[in-house]
Parts: sequence; structure tokens; C-alpha cells
Amino acid sequence: MLRSAAVGAFAALGLLASGVPAGASAESKGTDPVGAPDAGTPTVQVTKLSHSQATSRLRSSGITWSSSGGCSNRNNPRCTSFEQVNLATIQGAQTLKSASRCALNVTGGTETGHASGTYSHWNGYKLDFSLSNCLNSYIRNTFTSIGGNKWRSGSGNIYYLESNHWDVTYYNCGGC
Repeated sequence: MLRSAAVGAFAALGLLASGVPAGASAESKGTDPVGAPDAGTPTVQVTKLSHSQATSRLRSSGITWSSSGGCSNRNNPRCTSFEQVNLATIQGAQTLKSASRCALNVTGGTETGHASGTYSHWNGYKLDFSLSNCLNSYIRNTFTSIGGNKWRSGSGNIYYLESNHWDVTYYNCGGC
């Protein structure tokens, strides 16, 4: 009885127990291959940004973004959204841009359609970046390979080379 009342309360608030708005799928590609940060990896208190706040910060650093659907609706997997992204995630992208001096294009943000987990796209910890020779070289030559197509930065953030993009988990801003 108490459980059903709690579920009803979450539904009334428009939230599922996972924190995902009712009617939206969390992230449908399964379990994320990058989980919790390693012991000793600094993490920061989470500050959430709106899509507009995030794009303003990205634009100011010369970071571009694109989506296969040409949209920014968080509940559409063809869009690239930054709604509810963590401030430290955007700052991490800005740090990557200034340190690598590579052109960066974000192809995935907080929109539905990614793998689930605490440190997921939906929860604001991850961005996907287009592959480029500059970025590929910078990550492989600057960070520590930890196996499984993953590299760890000095600050503990994880860069995972998927088939056609870099999936980056930002536990912190990477020295911003």
C-alpha cells in the first residue's frame, strides 16, 4: 500500500523512480560500459544547466554541436540536447577544447536513447564527440589507456572510443 502510494506520488510529479520524466524512456541502449569513477577521482557537486546556458558556454569556447534530426528535444533520440547537463560536463568539454586545440563537435548530450546508469548521458555526465584525427591523437597520446578502447585523463574522466564517436564521461571539469 505504501509502495503504491509512493509510486503514485512519483507519477503525479511526472517522474519515474529513475528520475526520468514519465513517458520518456531513460536510455534504451542497455547498460553503460563506463560506470562509477575510480577511487580517488575527484567529483563535484552537480549544478544543472538549461540547453540555452550550455550552448552559450560551448559557443563561447568555439565548440560546435549537431544532431541527426537537426533538433534539441531531450525526449527525441535523434536530437542533441543539453537540457539538464552538468555544469562540470560542459566545463570539461571547454577544458578539452583549450588543452587539445582540436575542433570539437558534440553529437550527443542528455537526450534519450543512450545507455542507462548513474553516470549517463541522461543524468548529465556524458557527451559524445565526433571523431577527428586531432582529437583521436590527443586522447591516445595524452591520457592513459585502461583497456577496452578506454582512456583515463589525469583528472579521472573517461574517454571511450565507440565505433563512430568518443563517448566521454565527466566526473569533474578536468582542471577548469
